[in-house]
Amino acid sequence: MEARMGGGGGSYVRAGDGGGEGAAVKYLVFWLSLAGVPVLAWAISLKRTWLRWAFFGMVAGLCLYNETSISFLSHDFYQGSSRGMEVNLVHLLALAVLLALAIRGKWQRAFPEGGIRIYAVYFLLCLPSLWNADSVVVGWLELWKMLMLFLFWHAVYGFLSATGDMEAIVESLALFTVLNFWRLAQQHYIWLVDPRGIFPHRNCMAMAMNLIGPVFLAGYLQLGLRKRLGWICAVAFVVSALAGMWSYSRGAIAMAPLAYGLAAAGVLYGTRHAVGWGKVSVRLLPVLLAGVLGLCVMWPNLVNRFKPTKAHNASRDTRVELAACAAEMMRDHPLAGVGINNWTLNLGPEHPYQERAAEKLGRRFQYTRLVETVYLLVGAECGIPALAAMVVWFAWHWTASLRLCKRLRGAQWHFVAAGLLGGFTANFLQSTLEWVLRQRLNLFFLVFCFGMIAYLRRRRVQPPAEAAA
Repeated sequence: MEARMGGGGGSYVRAGDGGGEGAAVKYLVFWLSLAGVPVLAWAISLKRTWLRWAFFGMVAGLCLYNETSISFLSHDFYQGSSRGMEVNLVHLLALAVLLALAIRGKWQRAFPEGGIRIYAVYFLLCLPSLWNADSVVVGWLELWKMLMLFLFWHAVYGFLSATGDMEAIVESLALFTVLNFWRLAQQHYIWLVDPRGIFPHRNCMAMAMNLIGPVFLAGYLQLGLRKRLGWICAVAFVVSALAGMWSYSRGAIAMAPLAYGLAAAGVLYGTRHAVGWGKVSVRLLPVLLAGVLGLCVMWPNLVNRFKPTKAHNASRDTRVELAACAAEMMRDHPLAGVGINNWTLNLGPEHPYQERAAEKLGRRFQYTRLVETVYLLVGAECGIPALAAMVVWFAWHWTASLRLCKRLRGAQWHFVAAGLLGGFTANFLQSTLEWVLRQRLNLFFLVFCFGMIAYLRRRRVQPPAEAAA
């Protein structure tokens, strides 16, 4: 029998909410900010420009997610997908945007389209897992995060439905991408730490860049450099692609050609009459040349990153062993799982899952970390019905982006659908090897993109002339 240890540290440590004058001041600022939300909502409802700036602030606030967060139930050392019941600047601005829209008479239904209805079903199917949870409080932390995602989606979708300002959406994503790259450069050249941007891990950053980077590539290819938005997309594409490569995430680097390739193919398919393959091909040529040049510069590091090592073999074994633990949990609790956000608690000695998995694999191990795929994580924690609902939620938006590529041919915002088709494909495939789509920031961006797709499905298609370069 082979003995090997994974993870490290205790699986569940109650950290508390902090103390002292610093914590008291932070809570005071939060409650004052919450009280100011209605006032801010009234102010930004007066002018569309102010509403637009508030939306920009909401997206830019993601760069300060940790710095502006208040956690009412903090479990800082718990090794799960949620460690606190967080409320921060992003949530408050999202609430202000929704209240402003309501003041302007643009209130919307809670479940206006198919994607958010599927999400509601997914949420409801996660609730029964609390019955099996070792800690209902820990489970509530993940449910709270899901509710905040619902709020954020409504802010994105509501803003678009009320204003039709897709340009502001693309520009706000570009702003975030540039700010993330600035933080990345500081980490690499000044702070000399592992470069991950504003994300908790470089794999998280790389997957986020593979999600939104293809939108910028598609925007540049469709619009060119004669339009202001084309320039913005070109700059954002460069920094997002560089950030993805800089992460040296093997999965993200392997998925990047698929994501960007599908985006480029989508633009070629959708704009062959309005723009023409010739123009798009000319715009694509410098991208290909820059890609080859960048690959040559980074080749030695990439070779080292992908070279088989003992660490890579250990990582492979870890994935297999944790997957075996997930299978044991799903075998015992196929309908409701072991409890949402309770995975780590079920790896403890009071549960048999690691021991049974070790017997089947013929080697010993002990982990306190999450399984390395979001699909098995959701299946083990919430049961097979919830897993099926999440897969349907993903597939619905992927299919919607594919259909929009056909429906929006020649239209102004075709590039958004083409880019998201590539981004969704890369993220959903890579999630077979990562649990990143349970990370808060990555979920924010995924839900942001889902809101864009929902709006594009319901809006009227503009004439092809709008997209001509």
